[in-house]
Amino acid sequence: MARTAEVARNTKETQITVRVDLGGSGVSDVETGVGFFDHMLDGLARFSGIDLYVRAKGDLHIDFHHAVEDTGIVIGQAIKQALDGFKGIRRFGHAYVPMDETLTRCALDLCNRPYLIWKVAFKTPKIGEMDTELFKEFHQAFAMNCGACVHLETLYGDNSHHIAESGFKALGLALRAAIELDPKTHGHAPSTKGVL
Repeated sequence: MARTAEVARNTKETQITVRVDLGGSGVSDVETGVGFFDHMLDGLARFSGIDLYVRAKGDLHIDFHHAVEDTGIVIGQAIKQALDGFKGIRRFGHAYVPMDETLTRCALDLCNRPYLIWKVAFKTPKIGEMDTELFKEFHQAFAMNCGACVHLETLYGDNSHHIAESGFKALGLALRAAIELDPKTHGHAPSTKGVL
């Protein structure tokens, strides 16, 4: 069963194309024009095991908000499309990621009832040129468009780079578990309702 999708979103603010292969090996080919964000998406791909292609052009001369949020929208839409009604998956995933002094936890449910719990505080307003407040915007857009209930919490940490990166890695590892095919579902959505 091919679990792939390609989604494009073109607005007056951004032009974004995303391709995903849920059966991949975590290969990434990402260009958003925002260096640190590219680094985070590379980590998301690697630790989720999802092959991820992203081309994003946006109004970076204004700020990075539209490019980051809209990329979250399109990645979420692509993964949801590739999941094909959430059939046959394990559905739930969780991960703890330590990164030096930082420890981050992510738990998620691919349930088609999107929600974000965000308990992440950054020590600095920027990492490189990227505003740290944009990380919540990405995760919110991703969760809403993927149909994922995501709980992300930095339990402790000081370094903003570590806080951001451990969050993307934790999300990736939780996704890796949740999208895994479970033979016990016999190809059905894992829900007492029969659909998600």
